[in-house]
Amino acid sequence: MSQETPERSCTVADVRFEHVRDGLGLGTGSPRLTWTTLTEARDWHQTGYEIELTGTGAEPVRHLAESAESVLVAWPFEPLPARAAATLRVRVTGSDGAVSDWSEPATAEVGLLAPGDWSAAFVTPGWDGNAESDEPAPMLRREFELRGEVRSARLYATALGVYEAEINGSRVDDQILAPGWTVYDKRLRYQTYDVTGLLRRGRNAIGAFLGDGWFRGRIGFDGKTRAIYGDRLALLAQLEVEYTDGTTERVVTDASWRAATGPIVSSSIYDGEAYDARLERTGWTEPGHDDSGWSGVTVLERDLSTLVAPDGPPVRRTEEIAPVSVTASPSGKTVIDFGQNLVGWLRLTVTGEAGRTLTLRHAEVLEDGELSTRPLRTAAATDAFTLRGEGTEVFEPRFTFHGFRYAEITGQPDGFDATASVKAVVVHSDLTRTGHFGSSDELVDRLHENVVWGMRGNFLDVPTDCPQRDERLGWTGDIQVFSPTASYLYDSAGFLRSWLADLAAEQGENGVVPFVVPKVVPGADTPTAAWGDAATVVPWVLYERYGDAGVLADQYESMRAWVDHEASLAGDDRIWDSGFQFGDWLDPTAPAGRPDAAATPGELVATACFARSTDILARTAEVLGRAEDAERYRTLAAEVRAAFRSEYVTGAGRVMADAPTAYALAICFDLLGTDAQRAHAGDRLAKLVRGNGYKIATGFVGTPLICDALTRAGHIDTAYRLLLQRECPSWLYPVTMGATTIWERWDSLLPDGTVNPSGMTSFNHYALGAVADWLHRTVAGLAPAGPGYRRQRIAPRPGGDLTHAEARLRTPYGEAGVSWTLAGEELTVDAVVPPNTTAEVQLTEGGETFEVGSGRHTWTLPFVTGETAAAPLTLDVTVDELLGREEAARAFKDLLVSFVPEAAAFIDSGSGAAAGMTVRSIAAMLPDSGDFVAALEARFAELNDRA
Repeated sequence: MSQETPERSCTVADVRFEHVRDGLGLGTGSPRLTWTTLTEARDWHQTGYEIELTGTGAEPVRHLAESAESVLVAWPFEPLPARAAATLRVRVTGSDGAVSDWSEPATAEVGLLAPGDWSAAFVTPGWDGNAESDEPAPMLRREFELRGEVRSARLYATALGVYEAEINGSRVDDQILAPGWTVYDKRLRYQTYDVTGLLRRGRNAIGAFLGDGWFRGRIGFDGKTRAIYGDRLALLAQLEVEYTDGTTERVVTDASWRAATGPIVSSSIYDGEAYDARLERTGWTEPGHDDSGWSGVTVLERDLSTLVAPDGPPVRRTEEIAPVSVTASPSGKTVIDFGQNLVGWLRLTVTGEAGRTLTLRHAEVLEDGELSTRPLRTAAATDAFTLRGEGTEVFEPRFTFHGFRYAEITGQPDGFDATASVKAVVVHSDLTRTGHFGSSDELVDRLHENVVWGMRGNFLDVPTDCPQRDERLGWTGDIQVFSPTASYLYDSAGFLRSWLADLAAEQGENGVVPFVVPKVVPGADTPTAAWGDAATVVPWVLYERYGDAGVLADQYESMRAWVDHEASLAGDDRIWDSGFQFGDWLDPTAPAGRPDAAATPGELVATACFARSTDILARTAEVLGRAEDAERYRTLAAEVRAAFRSEYVTGAGRVMADAPTAYALAICFDLLGTDAQRAHAGDRLAKLVRGNGYKIATGFVGTPLICDALTRAGHIDTAYRLLLQRECPSWLYPVTMGATTIWERWDSLLPDGTVNPSGMTSFNHYALGAVADWLHRTVAGLAPAGPGYRRQRIAPRPGGDLTHAEARLRTPYGEAGVSWTLAGEELTVDAVVPPNTTAEVQLTEGGETFEVGSGRHTWTLPFVTGETAAAPLTLDVTVDELLGREEAARAFKDLLVSFVPEAAAFIDSGSGAAAGMTVRSIAAMLPDSGDFVAALEARFAELNDRA
């Protein structure tokens, strides 16, 4: 690059590799590069870049390109071999001709790439155990001699089970529950640790605790299944040391290691951990510890080709929360309220006599002042700590986690101060927060915060349905609907890429996607729409939100296999109407005990999802340059859409079942053939929502779509009323009941404060929080219009009684944001467009669309709400129309019920029997018609005057 350039006006920042924050232990020698540019210049875009690589030879190597690319840029050098480290710097040229300074150096270090890179072997304790019960956690150790000063050292390690490693008395890292949960027999992650600072010349020691975890512990919801992946815990560790003289040495797991048990008496993901401090082996990971009474180990044969480096962040402690109250329950037990439903465990500081055991139980809610443990089913969620009796002791578990807001402590010594001595430790995958939302409505903001906490609790190495009961599984349908929201709130790209690799690994040869991944429950190979469609939807979301075409390439065969299987099930008529379907799961209108028996038939849901997945596959093939496949699947998608219309849609646009989810699917998945059909379907959907009193009448499939469907159909006012409804079922009802996470059921907690009696009631279930994506894209008005937000759409749609909303997102290109404020009839919109991107802007529905470049922008314009003025209330209004006006409907119902108590059910039929009747005709049916009419006219007049 020429040095004779204009004054530098930009800075290159945050050079990173693939989707990981730390470049240590990369799983590829050719990692893709991403960087962001900071500049105050407007309309700035990159015209070229230069990358400098050092550490691979005597001289730096540089690569120069005329290109605007800055996200997941292909590695331009020779691939790095295993263990190699190299440092990169980047500088860019902008559209103003200025060249930036070099970025800060970023180091990429490759991990171990092939079985031949390993000389370690898996080792397991030499005794025979019983995998059908919780047993003491093994401890493995070895001492070794280092003959010189250490320049650098790396520990490569993993386990069959979960592990925590130490060197010379110090933990090697702050990761927990490593190596996490994957399809262990096909993909077992290993970790890379920089342990240079832990080693010293002379005698050293290394050791590790092992726990059952997901590998050998109890998993699934039958209460019995254990040891799914194997019956022996084992450690694989390879310590590689480089001395200052350039020579190297390895210390590996082999037959020389020693094994024993210690203070962890039992550990279970579901049931908790028991720790007896009297059994601690002081100094056991320091040199000189007497291990003469320890047992030997056995070497396990294991295919090392299954070892893979992590794609995303590890699980860590991310926050500590102090109690907000400590009370005595009616039974006299100490109950601690942390004010937030969270996932993790308790950290306990206590002094007491040896042998005293403190028992810690956990629950999400209270009933009658006591822990409500019934929703946990068979999960004990109980930790126990037995004191050593030597001064102040601190306990927190290693190999379990709990979902809870409340904790109960028993067995504590006299004078124990729970407020000062107990903290809740929040635990989840250590994702980077990227997206934020705020508004003028406190309840909506709390709803959004509940979504964030629901994601935090359920993104613990695997995207789970719930974090507290005997389940905690990677349900594919939940993440299918939630992935857009997840990809906004946190940098989820590496986390979800890893999970998708497990999905592909678990996929049957016939293309069936299990409904839980990893597949650990019987019958999970049943093909189910919306759940199996995670195979196509989640990769596409990652492409849209992160610009990662690589994930499409990696998942393409999985995506195609699933669509081909859907096609085989649908047959030549392209209607998928066979087999079990979860369908619109947990539709609130479904009968008790049949959450799959939704108002929208499962076959309609299945065929709609088949059409969508086929369309996504066609677009994926086009992105990847697979022209023949793209044409084939475009044709198939068109055939499925035509079959859907023929089977389920009338010429006018009414959809079979006449249920909200049916219309939402038809509108959002572009299944309707004409503008007239789309308009009629949208109007009918809005009428159904009004007729139901703006309460939710959709389940897992329809709920994430309904606000978008109403918005597309021109009924955003109806979408806002649905959003802002506070009666059950609604998004805000749980908020009014004190919820701090998203619930599995709209009525997980009943209005009287009792827990829903169903055996399937979670208070931390993110799926129904997928509405947050609509808050980001529509209420605030920030959406992707090109892969990775290379192009954004700025289109805020104020509504309801909101006077302000904002969204801020750290995109792959930098910070983007939209904020709007409504003052009277004047709307002010502020926007930030990141460097090297553009945005399409539409400030009013149906208004002009224009383009802007990077920088800060402000627009002020007159604003008229999209909701037209309501006609005056008269006796000739129909019940259906009345139910669309919440206050008038309430006045009418209250008055009618005071005259005829049994009339409530008749009116609640909404768009059913009472829908077309006028108020006048109903009044004529009453025995005291004149008094009723007089009272109602007076009430209507009051409401009209107020309007």
